[in-house]
Amino acid sequence: MTDDDYRVLEVRNGRVPCIPGKDETIEHCRFCVFSRAFRVRGAYVTSPALAYCLRHRACEEVDLKAVQAVKCADKQGEGYRSMMNIIG
Repeated sequence: MTDDDYRVLEVRNGRVPCIPGKDETIEHCRFCVFSRAFRVRGAYVTSPALAYCLRHRACEEVDLKAVQAVKCADKQGEGYRSMMNIIG
């Protein structure tokens, strides 16, 4: 996927509109397989969910209180899916 293919979910009160009618906390986004990046103070940083991805290997901690938006790769409307189910 290119950057233009991702949904950008704006953060409001620590939550994002994951799927219609269902908001999720950004703490969930941190561990979601669809989470690609967090916008923090205007710049995108790789999502911690990609820590085990061989291509991205994200290893920096993200200040969740400063997150303004989340880039999401969920195009099918599946909603939150924990990466812990995959690596566990």
